[in-house]
Amino acid sequence: MSETAAKAPGSALGAADPNRWKALAFIAIAQLMVVLDATIVNIALPSAQQDLGISDGNRQWVVTAYALAFGGLLLFGGRIADLWGRKRAFVVGLGGFAAASALGGAATNEAMMFGARALQGAFGALLAPAALSLLAVMFTDAKERAKAFGIYGAIAGGGGAVGLILGGFLTEYLDWRWTFFVNIPFAIVAALGAWYVIREPQGSRNRSTLDIPGVILSTLGLVALVYGFTRAESDGWSDATTIAMFVASGVLLLAFVIVEARVKAPLLPLRVVTERNRGGVYLSLGLAIIAMFGLFLFLTYYLQIVKGYSPVKTGFAFLPMIAGMITGSTQIGTRLMTRVAPRLLMGPGFLVAALGMLLLTQLEIGSSYAALLLPAMLLLGLGMGTAFMPAMSLATLGVKPQDAGVASAMVNTSQQVGGAIGTALLNTIAASATTSYIADHIAGASSRPQQQLVQAQGLVQGYTAAIWFAVGILVAAALIALTLINAGRPGGTAVASSEEGAEEELPVPVVAH
Repeated sequence: MSETAAKAPGSALGAADPNRWKALAFIAIAQLMVVLDATIVNIALPSAQQDLGISDGNRQWVVTAYALAFGGLLLFGGRIADLWGRKRAFVVGLGGFAAASALGGAATNEAMMFGARALQGAFGALLAPAALSLLAVMFTDAKERAKAFGIYGAIAGGGGAVGLILGGFLTEYLDWRWTFFVNIPFAIVAALGAWYVIREPQGSRNRSTLDIPGVILSTLGLVALVYGFTRAESDGWSDATTIAMFVASGVLLLAFVIVEARVKAPLLPLRVVTERNRGGVYLSLGLAIIAMFGLFLFLTYYLQIVKGYSPVKTGFAFLPMIAGMITGSTQIGTRLMTRVAPRLLMGPGFLVAALGMLLLTQLEIGSSYAALLLPAMLLLGLGMGTAFMPAMSLATLGVKPQDAGVASAMVNTSQQVGGAIGTALLNTIAASATTSYIADHIAGASSRPQQQLVQAQGLVQGYTAAIWFAVGILVAAALIALTLINAGRPGGTAVASSEEGAEEELPVPVVAH
């Protein structure tokens, strides 16, 4: 952007921050910490359960307490970031997350562990939207934005698999408590760096009064929704509490939409989600995450239970997917984002990922890692990395700076809800297919080894049945991206917000290098 354009009166963008690339490094560290935490604790859960005497019935709360707090408070966290300023929300979120992690690592009983996980989720809900919205307001040039969101997208997509590796190492060679303590140095480095480096653009805060009814309705509605899917996974879809949670969630979220359409300063301005490009991103990204969460779950089970891999070996088995995501996001996505429309990266990206998922429907007990899993993971990583990068950027493109926090929170909300749906829905499909297969074939197994073989085949049958659904979900995500998203390439046009909140296409001056 030209110097004149950057400093034009009334420009919401302001001059480019000279420290923006340093800031990106610390934002990336914080994002990696949050994404790692989603999977690293799962690896440590069996050891923690044994040490703390957590019952089988209660162990799900180690995961659920985090998911409920994180998913339920995301919109509130995004609005707080807009109100306080993203830098302050980012640093406070990091400090709180580190303190909660220390509490979890030092836990002596289940109540202390569940409380620590809920606190991690709450501070994560403040931290995650602040991180993404900082990128949105600091990187405004199309080419620089592409590079910044390429790095962010690679971390958002691949960080979970890195968590499997790190969690395996820490649990196997040190102690499960280090899966919590490891967050502390991440948080300290990111917070100190952010405090000294990040400078927010002037006039980007939203100082409107807080929409308390919106906060209450959205938080309760999202908590009910996430808990409903969690209950469905453990207690079944016909469980009375599961159904009650879904009904309550529907009523609360409908009431939230009605309130947001009427109040003067809404928690989530409906223009943020009704604009077709952002709506398309939230929907397609949420669907893709459903498929991805199912994949992590089933491949982890397959490698450890069926193939007998150790936690560390399982983590390393996911490395090709990480490599694919980094390549797709920082090379393919970043290089093409300023040359082609976002839908032409997102749609084909999801389809390439669906092709990788399609390969995994051929899983058998004796499937070769090199011949089947390796190419499938590479395709999945490349496809998801290529699609995630423009999705992250487009989700906040054209939003008024004052709304950047809640727009970023919607990205995290679609991912969190997608993860909850993916885990519950695909796990249910897999369990049903496994039960059906074993019931049909166990009678013919006379010896103990034959029965074990039938059970292993049943597990694989369940995984492949669920993966077929994941293929269909990724194809649906691709179709939504191709049909709903119609933004032009960022180098040619950008969506800019008018004072009234309407959005219009404006030409972007060519950057002189």
